[in-house]
Amino acid sequence: MRIPTAALALCLAAAPLRAEPLSGGALFRAHCATCHGLGARGDGPMASILTVAMPDLTLLAAGAGNAFPLARVIAVIDGRTELAAHGGPMPIFGFSMRGQAVALTAPTGEEIRTSAEIAAIARWLDSIQR
Repeated sequence: MRIPTAALALCLAAAPLRAEPLSGGALFRAHCATCHGLGARGDGPMASILTVAMPDLTLLAAGAGNAFPLARVIAVIDGRTELAAHGGPMPIFGFSMRGQAVALTAPTGEEIRTSAEIAAIARWLDSIQR
């Protein structure tokens, strides 16, 4: 039996795609850069209208004794630690980034559970520290 080309194309198009690894940089640009800037230096297009100055996220490790504060970064992104933004809290991404759960190990040895998306953003932030 010969399968018509159009039917084969439909079957291939409907086949599930293999998930690509999450890019922390791409996730940051999609969810965080509006306020924090593409390079995470606090210069996003919304920064000038916020009532709280956006921090330079490339200096997080420098401000924490040269150790990237992984647990704090994850807690801020997922909403465990609230921060004021424009007169209210920073968006809580723990509600919208609820993908596969992962466990990370902080430099202190503490296990931190979060979503793969938030972990990818935190790893990317760690990779751009100066």
